[in-house]
Amino acid sequence: MKKIIQTEFAPRPVGPYSQAINAGNFLFVSGQLAIDPQEGKIISGDIKAQTAQVMQNIKAILNAAGYDLSDIVHVTVYLSSMSLFSEFNSEYTKYFSKEPPARTTIGIELIPGALVEISVIAYKHKIKRYEKRLMKDKP
Repeated sequence: MKKIIQTEFAPRPVGPYSQAINAGNFLFVSGQLAIDPQEGKIISGDIKAQTAQVMQNIKAILNAAGYDLSDIVHVTVYLSSMSLFSEFNSEYTKYFSKEPPARTTIGIELIPGALVEISVIAYKHKIKRYEKRLMKDKP
């Protein structure tokens, strides 16, 4: 079963996609830009500031689905220039200091003003066991 995840604490989709989709034990979070959810615009700032905003958006979506950063198993990062890689990593490391997820980083042209876009896949093993327990408890 799949469930659409939507929260007002992350930017609204600007096209025909969902913020995230929960499918079984997995959560697939759409690519997030450094958009302030209240303003609906990309924040000004360097790669560190934009990475911090993107991570706040991702955390809000994860939270809305009952996940957290420790549940992330794969991250895809799109940088507007690979020259930003080192500075990006210095901010990114703050969120994954222990047991970092698998990651792919790609240099690509992003929309004007965007320096980084990040999408994640999270997995929560406990969900499956909890659902099974609930099924056993049903009359």
